[in-house]
Amino acid sequence: MGGLFGTVSKKDCAMDLFYGTDYHSHLGTKRGGMAVSNSEGYERAIHNIENDYFRSKFEPDLPKLHGKKGIGIISDYDAQPLIVGSHLGPFAIVTVGKINNIDELAKRAFEKKMHFSEMSRGKINPTELVAMLISEEGSFEDGIHNTQELIKGSCSILLLAEDGIYAARDRLGRTPIIIGKKEGAYAATSETCALPNLGFEVDKYLGPGEIVFMTEDGYEQRRKPGDKMQICAFLWVYYGYPASCYEDINVEAVRYRCGGALAKNDDIDIDSVAGIPDSGIGHGLGYANEKKIPYVRPFVKYTPTWPRSFMPQTQNIRDLVAKMKLIPVKTLIDGKKLLFCDDSIVRGTQLKDNVQILYDCGALEVHMRIACPTLIYPCEFLNFSTSRSTLDLAGRKAIAKLGNREDPSISEYVAAGTEKNCEMIERIRRQLKLTSLKYQKMENLIGAIGLPKDKLCTHCWDGTSYF
Repeated sequence: MGGLFGTVSKKDCAMDLFYGTDYHSHLGTKRGGMAVSNSEGYERAIHNIENDYFRSKFEPDLPKLHGKKGIGIISDYDAQPLIVGSHLGPFAIVTVGKINNIDELAKRAFEKKMHFSEMSRGKINPTELVAMLISEEGSFEDGIHNTQELIKGSCSILLLAEDGIYAARDRLGRTPIIIGKKEGAYAATSETCALPNLGFEVDKYLGPGEIVFMTEDGYEQRRKPGDKMQICAFLWVYYGYPASCYEDINVEAVRYRCGGALAKNDDIDIDSVAGIPDSGIGHGLGYANEKKIPYVRPFVKYTPTWPRSFMPQTQNIRDLVAKMKLIPVKTLIDGKKLLFCDDSIVRGTQLKDNVQILYDCGALEVHMRIACPTLIYPCEFLNFSTSRSTLDLAGRKAIAKLGNREDPSISEYVAAGTEKNCEMIERIRRQLKLTSLKYQKMENLIGAIGLPKDKLCTHCWDGTSYF
């Protein structure tokens, strides 16, 4: 996925930019970058963060990153920020999202005899493509709007110009941008958790497709938001940091409500409830609070050196991280009937290994409750699960085993409680060797978030999408 942060201040912004960008590290996989504008022009730093922390890599760069305006990013793949010369003036740019029609847009550029310089392994840098599209128009705001109209997928943008920062949320609002303010400074961020410790307060949630221009004295709207929104519901389920809010709805509070919804009408005899660390913890606490059953930690996460398991890009390393970072507490497992909550089941490989560890430690029963419906469709709009093929998803593997591989028949497995849906879940349960397995119903997930379904992207669960 990825996260961005930008700030404009009446004094040097380097430290706010450094820490504000770092607060997005839970979203990134490969690279981090920062750029500032000052009297000498633009300065930037980009580093690979696969094997080290953002702060460790960028702290040596701070002396050169002085200025009153800056943008930063934790990025999935491409190197950012880019610094671009254009007829609009020089600018730096960062983007978050996924461009599904990048080949079509590149062909369009080639037909105009344009070229790309930021090539990696023969692939066009999406952020350079966005910069090129912006530069086609007569102003930054017109260029950003033109880009949003041409892109299929999603693209949220921070653009650092000589006189301020443009913040633009993607056309359907799949990823958030929030404006924070404090005395003498303003910030734009993907995650509100980046704001409070830096002294900022939330001032505005940008709407879908909205563009604002931000200076140290304030911000002004350059394009009104659209009337359609499709914010990613998985932000609340998994990606989002517990302290963050999107659309003024807190992540951790949603996870408590998700767990509570799973607990209602779940009549099962267990000794204790737990969450798979980290993102399953809130769901587990919500379940335990609703059921008035003790919450315990049969798995503890070793955090000093092991990152989140979705971050490394090879499956062997992901599996190793998943195995090494969770340490079982046998005293809380032996002879117990345990119920775990987790955010989702993607491939199921890590969960299967965890379940076996629990049995090896003496668990009598292992029940699993998942905070969202079964993942069946790959993400079309962000970079979630792009390193996994569609058929690697646990839901798809179960459907294939049941003899269905074609998309027209897959929709039959979506609706909770239907015969096909129950067959799929039972197949996953047996594969993972769970005593019982239940997924969240779509209507309960939507209720826990608190937005109408037509304002949420639920494509990965039910295949619905809007471009």
